[in-house]
Amino acid sequence: MARKPIEKIRNTGIIAHIDAGKTTVTERFLYYSGKTHKLGEVHEGQAIMDFREDERERGITISSAATTFLWRDYQINLIDTPGHVDFTAEVERSLRVLDGAVVVFDAVEGVEPQSETVWHQADRYGVPRICFVNKMDRVGADFEQAVRDIREKLGGVPAVVQQPFGAGEEFSGIVDLIEQRLLAWEPKSLGERFDSLPIPQELAGPCGEARARLIECLADHVDSIAEKYLEGRSFAPEELREALRRATIAGAVVPVLCGAALRNTGIQLLLDAVCLYLPSPLDIPPAIGHEPRSGKPLTRRPDPKEPVSALIFKVTASPAADLYYLRVYSGRVESGGWGLNTRTGERERL
Repeated sequence: MARKPIEKIRNTGIIAHIDAGKTTVTERFLYYSGKTHKLGEVHEGQAIMDFREDERERGITISSAATTFLWRDYQINLIDTPGHVDFTAEVERSLRVLDGAVVVFDAVEGVEPQSETVWHQADRYGVPRICFVNKMDRVGADFEQAVRDIREKLGGVPAVVQQPFGAGEEFSGIVDLIEQRLLAWEPKSLGERFDSLPIPQELAGPCGEARARLIECLADHVDSIAEKYLEGRSFAPEELREALRRATIAGAVVPVLCGAALRNTGIQLLLDAVCLYLPSPLDIPPAIGHEPRSGKPLTRRPDPKEPVSALIFKVTASPAADLYYLRVYSGRVESGGWGLNTRTGERERL
């Protein structure tokens, strides 16, 4: 894989309550990006990211799993985290090293107990996030209620950028409020193809009102949008996307998207949103630490020319050799190089 410029890198995780469809979303990410060539299904014990035998038997994620793939001209480094309350510590360790996160919600259940836990963990580490209301094809799916839950139960400021076209068995597409188009997926294409259509006349009014609410939300947090809004001027899609990116990275709003991962609907748009709205390493504050011997405060920018600084956030035991996962904050780490273990004060080979 060719190395991407830092501004084209997204260090992202997926967090959720158990059974919200988190790993199914991840498997679709891998499939549509070309990382895998077969859809791995959790319920069939074939999910790539659930690599442990007990995960495949139980159909849940127990241990965080990391992967890297390309989407358009971006590199996405992704961590799929556990959703069960018993493995909250795994989520905590992952959030410590993430620049952004996708929070997945069940469209029927809305915000659930572990949704609140992982949301507040993300708050603690200042992780910008986007929301994906999944399972819009289930009976009882209620997108508007899920949005209200995000606002009322989590204290988030939802910036709704999509509306579902139907719900439950009637779910058949997604309205893009920024582009003002209806996107309809071709069922036989495994979600690979979709058509961009005009918004039906019966939805023009409600979708226009929803777009106006999105603009009002952005006007509350982005001065350039507020000025044009007060002047009664119209907005190009590029203006809204740029404003949404700025407000998301600042933690002022959370973009809300929707879809049905198991029916292969909405995943490409979610991948686009990860690239458009979540931060690169250049958009977040530099790493702050201290010089191991003197205790002098140090700041490390995400620059390969800086001295190496990295954090090991996960260790996987193996009979052959333990596997260490680390987040590199500055410098360049290469196999066979050396690093100082600040906990022990000893140099170790990488």
